[in-house]
Amino acid sequence: MGEMQLNGVTEEMDLLQIDVDTDVLENKPGREDSLYSRNVLRKQRNWERQLAVKKSKRKEEKQRRKLNCGSADSPQLTKRVMKAITRERLAEAKCTGLKLCVDLSMTDCMSDKEVSRLAGQLRRLYGSNKKAAQPFHLLLTDLQKDSRIYRECIRMNDGFLNYMMDITEESCLDLFPSETLVYLSPDAERALETVDADKVYVLGGLVDESIQKKLSFSRARKLSVQTARLPIDEYMVKKSNAKNFHSKILAVNQVFDILLTFCETGSWTEALQTWFPEGKGYVVAPGYFSPHAGAQSLY
Repeated sequence: MGEMQLNGVTEEMDLLQIDVDTDVLENKPGREDSLYSRNVLRKQRNWERQLAVKKSKRKEEKQRRKLNCGSADSPQLTKRVMKAITRERLAEAKCTGLKLCVDLSMTDCMSDKEVSRLAGQLRRLYGSNKKAAQPFHLLLTDLQKDSRIYRECIRMNDGFLNYMMDITEESCLDLFPSETLVYLSPDAERALETVDADKVYVLGGLVDESIQKKLSFSRARKLSVQTARLPIDEYMVKKSNAKNFHSKILAVNQVFDILLTFCETGSWTEALQTWFPEGKGYVVAPGYFSPHAGAQSLY
């Protein structure tokens, strides 16, 4: 009898143990699922908070730009208004701006490829002048209507005949007194120190891949006018390169950009550092300070 009771208790204990083990097995995965769910929920909330912060920042930035565009200091202008302002500046430059001629009398000695390149350079030169706060009064001189460069400018440059600059078959010497002309040539002895409002500056419209020597200088001598060169030797030094290549020959638009920046800043250092091509093998001398640096604009 006692043995039967003992066996009964043992069986009940076994059943209880099975129930406990079953609960443990069933509850353990449940806790892991719960922890996993909480982690996912926490990450989701963090992500939502980050999105909300980004959205708020974007909204603030958009509002800030809207306020800036609508402010009196920086009004938002239409393209039509901007074009009108540009045309007004260029028209005023014809009366009060510094004068610069591009002498196109030497295109006969250029190949068709060189003529096309020159047409592209003239487009870029005009584009720089349009963007300038104080543009030059530009003149294309010795531009014959039956010449290749004239036809190429019309073919390559949309609206060329509507450019706000003077286009003439006359030479610079026909238009201005010889004593006012300064012909810029890399072969000139004298370095250009400043830009004088009483002078008329002349750039040789020339692309010469064959490197014919002193073409622009010879043209200036023929006209019996003053010559000057950009002050490259005074402000720049040669930089070693793999090809050991060094050249001071620049495209007409590059020379113009240097002149334009100098007139705006009064600094040859800044003008040369900004526009002199790195591939030419020259850099502004380290630690060099232009005597014109910090000077007032020439306008």
